[in-house]
Amino acid sequence: MNLTDIVRRTAVPEPWAEGENIPWNDPDFSARMLQEHLSQEHDAASRRFEKIDRHIAWIHTYVLGEKPSTILDLGCGPGLYASRLAQRGHTCVGIDFGPASIAYARAQAERESLACTYRLEDLRTADFGAFHTDYDLAMLIFGEFNVFKPEDIRHILRKAHAVLRPGGKLVLEPHTFAAVENEGRRPPSWYATPHGLFSAQPHLVLTENIWDAQRAIATTRHYIVDAATGAVTRHAASMLAYTDAQYRDLLTECGFSDVAFYPSLTGKPEEDAGYGLFAITARR
Repeated sequence: MNLTDIVRRTAVPEPWAEGENIPWNDPDFSARMLQEHLSQEHDAASRRFEKIDRHIAWIHTYVLGEKPSTILDLGCGPGLYASRLAQRGHTCVGIDFGPASIAYARAQAERESLACTYRLEDLRTADFGAFHTDYDLAMLIFGEFNVFKPEDIRHILRKAHAVLRPGGKLVLEPHTFAAVENEGRRPPSWYATPHGLFSAQPHLVLTENIWDAQRAIATTRHYIVDAATGAVTRHAASMLAYTDAQYRDLLTECGFSDVAFYPSLTGKPEEDAGYGLFAITARR
């Protein structure tokens, strides 16, 4: 792409047509993203450790009743949740699309002799039962739920349901409807940087957001303009907004029951939660 392609872009893109997410599986991007996951200066890619620890305490105590359990962590990133759960006596399998994150998680598990197995796979195509078919808990957190197309998230939920033991738990942390709508209505923005998440070279990042009110989908485009050549790379991602009733209906459709909603992964409101996230639990 070039600058002319930006000028001639489709004003309102078809959701997911220009890309389904930022390039998590690109090795260079993944390596740069890992540094953001591990940063203790912000909660943009992963949360700071003190916040993760509060969530782990709630999952361990409230969801799992402090009983040693087998856990499937979907979209596990660098294992920041799985490693802490393993330190509390649980056995974890993590699946993620980012090669640098999986390499980091595997190295930590080996270094600390943690009961964690990590797999570099796409959640849409991964076999969730490759290691266990009787998980006590499956979890998909930090807003990843909303980035999937409706047919893909149904497939993921049904696969998770199939590998949970009877009575096993599901923990989700999706966005509120309002949070997704607000994302889609954010004004365009840009910044220049000598290096950053999208490139190791000097570049501009032009970002615009589009809200499709009829389908309740927010699409974000990032145009990365190389400062030296003017070459343009586009990354786009869409998020689907759900009401509480739609979340409940979707989980029921996929076989889950006892659906419950919580303000956060601590079970109570968090003043600094951000991102418009909340927690859902359900049972197989």
